[in-house]
Amino acid sequence: MAAIKTYNVEADLPSLDEARRRVLDELRRAKRERVRVLKIIHGYGSSGQGGTLCVGLRKSFVLRKKEGVIKDFIPGGEFSIFNQRTLALLEAVPELRGDPDVNAGNEGVTVLWLK
Repeated sequence: MAAIKTYNVEADLPSLDEARRRVLDELRRAKRERVRVLKIIHGYGSSGQGGTLCVGLRKSFVLRKKEGVIKDFIPGGEFSIFNQRTLALLEAVPELRGDPDVNAGNEGVTVLWLK
């Protein structure tokens, strides 16, 4: 069992609805596998303001947190040792310390902290 799993939802450019469905499926699978962190690669988009997948999926993550499906989520741009939520996650899942997106400011990913 791996503590961390990465899922690239943008690979074949799905619609937002399809991407949401795939992420929910991946969340269920990760929970069954007792994964603690699921890193979602959704891309940032070319507009300079976040693309459809980035914005839409992050709105979904707000709802998943409210519903109690996930403990928390950290957008890639905030995934830094200067962020308290990131520090709490790194404390809980030390295997994540070596992740290349820590401190990278990568807006094309979101890190989900699973329950």
